[in-house]
Amino acid sequence: GQVYFVHNRVHNIHAIANDLRSLVPEATFVVGHGQMPGRELEDVMRQFISGQADVLVSTTIIENGIDIPTANTMLIHEADRFGLAELHQLRGRVGRYKNRAYCYLLLPETRTLTDVSARRLRAIEEYSMLGAGFKIAMRDMEIRGVGNILGPEQSGHIAAVGYEMYCQLLEEAVAELQRQDVRCPVDTHLELQISGHFPRTYIPSDRHRMDAYRRLSRAHDLQILRAVEKDLIEAYGDMPKSASLLVELAEIRVGLSHLGVEALKRDGPDLIFTTTNVPPLFDVLSDAQGSVRLVDQPKGDQPGKVFYRPPDSYMEPTTLPAVLRRLLANPDDESAAMAKPVTTSTP
Repeated sequence: GQVYFVHNRVHNIHAIANDLRSLVPEATFVVGHGQMPGRELEDVMRQFISGQADVLVSTTIIENGIDIPTANTMLIHEADRFGLAELHQLRGRVGRYKNRAYCYLLLPETRTLTDVSARRLRAIEEYSMLGAGFKIAMRDMEIRGVGNILGPEQSGHIAAVGYEMYCQLLEEAVAELQRQDVRCPVDTHLELQISGHFPRTYIPSDRHRMDAYRRLSRAHDLQILRAVEKDLIEAYGDMPKSASLLVELAEIRVGLSHLGVEALKRDGPDLIFTTTNVPPLFDVLSDAQGSVRLVDQPKGDQPGKVFYRPPDSYMEPTTLPAVLRRLLANPDDESAAMAKPVTTSTP
């Protein structure tokens, strides 16, 4: 196939092209860049599109609007000088047809890579799957920062806290400036004697697997959780049982967090809820089969304990997550399946 050679320096682009001609004399080269007269650039592109030239030596003008199916190889000269978004956009110019495509990032032998450049190149290497644009954008923001939306700075330090935490801090800062109540979700702890995980066979990369765990653990509402689940399925396919169970447990955690429950522990036949806000929890449990007891009344900042004893069949490892998920994460769907008066008492 044909080849793009990207060199983003106009002042010596023709010298680079001559060096390439001497290395590959049997190939035909043309040169294109944004400072050329429009008609001359059009002629260059016409030659390349029609197949009269084997190699197009150009600047980054090809990163948008170029779709040449026969061009399946790209070499990016001095790739450490490019931004992450630029590298991703350029890489997308090849592989636009059925033939396998290649993109080579060339680095100078005489120049030491900076830490930021190395991180950009690692990211472009890691995120090569279909639909990786969102991941690239997230990593780009973590590397160079997203700026100070409430001030003049155009770069930030998002890598120090991570994207999700940055967004949470930003949301809290905006709410405080607008004198709105800041809702901080409760960090709920689960002890259900059940666990899920992302197997290596599902997400082979250690880095990507840790990123999936991190995104799932930081999801504080069902909308974000669904987005994480959708991203994972699009990237890696249908989830195995262990991964689906992990998502179900995350739904339970989110539902409990919104109810103000600090912990849920399985103890024999009982589920013990630790919370400082009992009424919302009682409202949710009021239609559930089984019995509910308030054992310890909350006192100030000290949480109380609510004991819920469901039917024995609900405590099976394969059943309990689905029961809790319907009960807590989506209570509207739960009432028809589990409607039955409960016995409530305070010892």
